[in-house]
Parts: sequence; C-alpha cells; structure tokens
Amino acid sequence: MTVIVACLIIGAILPLLAKAPLGYVQARQPGGYDNRYPRQQQAALDGLGQRALGAHENAFEAFPAFAAGVLLALSSNGPAAMVQTLCLVWVAARVGHLAFYLADIDKLRSLCWLVGMVCAIWLMCLALP
Repeated sequence: MTVIVACLIIGAILPLLAKAPLGYVQARQPGGYDNRYPRQQQAALDGLGQRALGAHENAFEAFPAFAAGVLLALSSNGPAAMVQTLCLVWVAARVGHLAFYLADIDKLRSLCWLVGMVCAIWLMCLALP
C-alpha cells in the first residue's frame, strides 16, 4: 500500500515539477517572470516554453484519471500486486512523458501518454466484477 500511496503523491507533484522548466523559461523572458499576467506571458512563448507549458498542463490533465483508477481499484479490493505495478508503470510513463515533451521527442512522448492512459483505465477496470 505504501508504494501505491507514494505513486499518488508523486502523481500530484508531477504538475508542480513540470512547472519548474516553464517558470525558468518565463523568468528568462524580457522583463522576467510576469507574476501579474503569467498566462499571457505563457501564451507568447515558443519552442521549449510552449513544450514546457504543454507538459505542465498535461500533467494536470492526466492525474484525475489515475487517481480515480487507484481509488476504484483499492475500494474494490483489486489485486494489490497488480495495482502496485500499474501505479509504478503510470509514474514511469508520466516522468517519461515530461522528459520527452521537454526534449521534443514527440513519438516517445505520445507512447508514454498512451501507456499512462492504459494504466489508469486498467486500474478502473480492476473494479469491475
């Protein structure tokens, strides 16, 4: 159970981790980081800045499905070893997604996204009778 909870915590932290490179790129813009209008500044970014923004937003989008899958699997007493494995694979896929997004390796990024979604849905399916 500890590994599963740790994966949930990591999943919740990943959007914040993805924000670090975005904040770095914004801080290097003329005038520095615009804390008053960060979304306007983000919309004007290109290259690494746009990829960092995409990775940051996608990390937020991916977490609810994963969290729902974990909670469904646990509440239905899904097989603990399978739940743990799917959680670990999801975390690895999402870390890979972030790294490949920032590195502009689109095919591997998409593969990591797919693996993460399959894990989240598989976790939900464990709750089926």
